[in-house]
Formats: sequence, C-alpha cells, structure tokens
Amino acid sequence: MFPAPLLTLLLFLSITESPVKAANSPTSVPITSRLNFSNGTYNLVAHDRARLQALRDHSKHGQRLINVPLTNNVFSYSISVDIGNPPTSYNLILSSGSANIWVGASTPYQRTVTSVNTHQPVSVTYGLGFFDGIVYRDTVTVGPGLTVIGQEIGVAQYSVGLNGYDGIFGIGPVALTLNTLVLTPQVPIPTVTDNLFNQDTIFLNVLGVFFEPYAGQQRATTGQLTFGGTDPTLHARVTYTPVTNLPPASDFWGIEQSITYGGAPILANAVGIVDSTHVLLAIATDAFQLYEAATGGQLDPTTGLLVITGNQYNALQNLDFHISGQIFSLTPNAQIWPRALNARINGQLGLIYLIVRDIGTPTGQGPYDFVNGYVFMQRFYTVFDTTHSCVGFSQTGFTAAVTN
Repeated sequence: MFPAPLLTLLLFLSITESPVKAANSPTSVPITSRLNFSNGTYNLVAHDRARLQALRDHSKHGQRLINVPLTNNVFSYSISVDIGNPPTSYNLILSSGSANIWVGASTPYQRTVTSVNTHQPVSVTYGLGFFDGIVYRDTVTVGPGLTVIGQEIGVAQYSVGLNGYDGIFGIGPVALTLNTLVLTPQVPIPTVTDNLFNQDTIFLNVLGVFFEPYAGQQRATTGQLTFGGTDPTLHARVTYTPVTNLPPASDFWGIEQSITYGGAPILANAVGIVDSTHVLLAIATDAFQLYEAATGGQLDPTTGLLVITGNQYNALQNLDFHISGQIFSLTPNAQIWPRALNARINGQLGLIYLIVRDIGTPTGQGPYDFVNGYVFMQRFYTVFDTTHSCVGFSQTGFTAAVTN
C-alpha cells in the first residue's frame, strides 16, 4: 500500500525484533471506514469524555465491558462477518475496547441449521447505551479460511447506540467479556480470535490492525485486519511492549509509555490504553497543560479542542511516544484534525485544531494517564498479541503523511 523505497527505508530504520515468528499464512480482511453524515456535527471531546467516564466506572464498579455509542463520531471502522449456514452478512463495528461479538442492531439475526440457542441472557453495558439479548452458538466466518464453529455470539433483543450498523466485533482481551453473561457473570466468552487459535485455524493468537488516515475522499476500504500475524507489506519492523499488569488497564490493551514534545518531557512513564473506538489522543491534565503551553494552542469553546494559527502550525514540533526503547513520532500534520472535516466537528473553515486533549485527571490520579485513540492508530500499524501478552507498533507509509 506504499512505495517499495519507503518500505525499504522503514525496514532499515527499525531495529526491534518481533516475537511474532512465521505463522501458517496469516489471513487479512478489509476494514471499511465510513464518514458519518446522518446526525449532523459531532463533538469529539464530549464523545471521548463519555467513553472515559465509562472507563472510570469500570475501574470503580468492575464493569468489564464499557463503551459509548460507537457511531457517535466522524468515523466508524467496520468489517463484514458471515454468520450461519446459509450465511447472513453483518456489518460490525471493530472495537479494541470490547471483546464480545453481537448482532441484531440493524439486520435481524437469521437462525439456520447451525444456530444453537444456549438460553443464556447476555447484557452489555455502554457509556450511553446497551444491548440485551440471548447467546447463540453459530458458525462465524470473518474471511477466506477464517471460520469458527460454535462461536458464542450475542443476539440483541433490544439495543441502543448503533446507527446503521448490525453490531460489534470486539477484538479486546477476553477479560472484557466477564460480567456480560447475566446468570454466570464470572464465566468469560471466548473471542473469535481465541477460537480461531483454539481450533487451529491460525497459528498465533495475534491481530494486526492497519488504519489509513483520512485523505480527503471516501474510499470503500481504508484498512486491514490480519488474523494470525501481521501483513509485512504494510509495516516495518514491529516494536513490542508487554501488556501492563496494573489494573484496570491490564484488562484492556494497556501499555506503559512516556511522551516528549520537541524533546522536552511532558508525561513521565505512565500507564494507559490503546483504544480504536476512542477518537482523540487523551493525556493527563498536567501533561496536557505542558503541551498547551508549548504549542501556544487556545481552547476553542465550540469544539473543545485546542486551536492554533498557521504560524503556530509551522512551528509545531514532533510529539514523541517512548515505548520499549523506541520513539514513535506524531509529526506536526499528525497532531491536527483533518481540515477538510472541520465542519463535521462544528469547527470553522480555515482554522487548525489539535487532536490532543485533557484526560481530566493529573498523572497518577486517574485509572489511565493516556488513551491512544484511532488518531494514533492511523499513523502506526498496531499488533494485539494475545499469545505473548503484548502490543506492537510500527511505522507505515502513512506515519509521516501530510493528509490533514
């Protein structure tokens, strides 16, 4: 997806070894990005704050699956999944912050000869919505050669929060399925990836996630999800970092990192999560204040984002993420919201908005000190490795793109 010379350069510059060895033909499926136009403008900060509040509730009350309506932002990433025999196709939102798979929000679930009603009620709570339903076992196919026999899926009898999608395809750790079975809350539900691995369909319990940043036009396919490994044509050498053992981040794809801006520290080594359904980059209050002062950004009351002038944009420095001894740099262009989409967030034409926001608590005083949302994942190939309990990142052909 990007020129061979650039890939060669990226491979040369990358030095960290990957724990993912040669697998039995990792298989990729397309990810579709939809630009949501149906509900007017979006307040990204309000969306992410609601999601963070749900995360805080999780840490206080032990709620294992939390989310806000996943279509309540400008972009939604989804994959097509076939269920049953004969199969029905469902368009499911991809979420690394959840682990259940469920359908029925839009297209009704079709029972076939492979459907088995377990009669187990399931209830998944979101920040601003939920679904209630029954667990079925069925045949689930996510791509060529990627079929799970007897996958447990939620079939919604009532749902709130998804507009134009059929459900959710969770790619988070299996711990996030705890407390979703109503009668047996401490029993986990194996994820699709777990079952692909357990049924010897894939050699490693690994997912590779590739998102393209917005490039000024709507394309049908803007990403790729790889089961059983990664797609080396899309990334350079991957740097891996262990999933943190500090709760509540340990339930998610939680990692440790530090952040510098222009070489100056703004966030010391801290614990947070990687979440594809969180839009922006959220950092602890004290780190945000340092970033605000360094960039000269002013808080815009309409969007809730920092706004900068053209001269300030020209003076922006790299925002560097220090992970397992490697540096992942958000370039100046990667730190701004796509200007072609300003109207979608109720912003003004010609203004420049930054994608870094205040998480709402000082370093060490909240459940998470950062959330690397999809604005981060659009610039770095991301690997969720259950086999080795780690998360990996790599540069792509879009890491230094100037599409915003």
